[in-house]
Amino acid sequence: MYDKKLIEDSKQTDLGIVHHFSDGVYAKQMHLPKGHVAVSHKHEFSHLSILSCGKCVVETDLGIDTYEAPECIEIKAGVEHQILALEDVTWFCIHATDEKDPDQVDRVVIKDETV
Repeated sequence: MYDKKLIEDSKQTDLGIVHHFSDGVYAKQMHLPKGHVAVSHKHEFSHLSILSCGKCVVETDLGIDTYEAPECIEIKAGVEHQILALEDVTWFCIHATDEKDPDQVDRVVIKDETV
């Protein structure tokens, strides 16, 4: 996993999050500036992530992969994952959920009691 200072600095970054809701589907749009780390987490269900702009490294329990937009990536259920932006990145996490409250949706889709 990445340097702890880089991760701590990343927690302070405004990701410009935009929430998109439809019937049974939620998309979280984020802007990850170059050098930012989206911290490690996992989900109970597999989901798709879309890299619509930029280049990044995705580190999981299963290995490390580099992606360049446009790319659609499956994140398997229960797999710890984090993202390092090699360039400015626009990233979408797509989840099946009926939750439509932006203040509650992370509690529903992220398998982490601290969210």
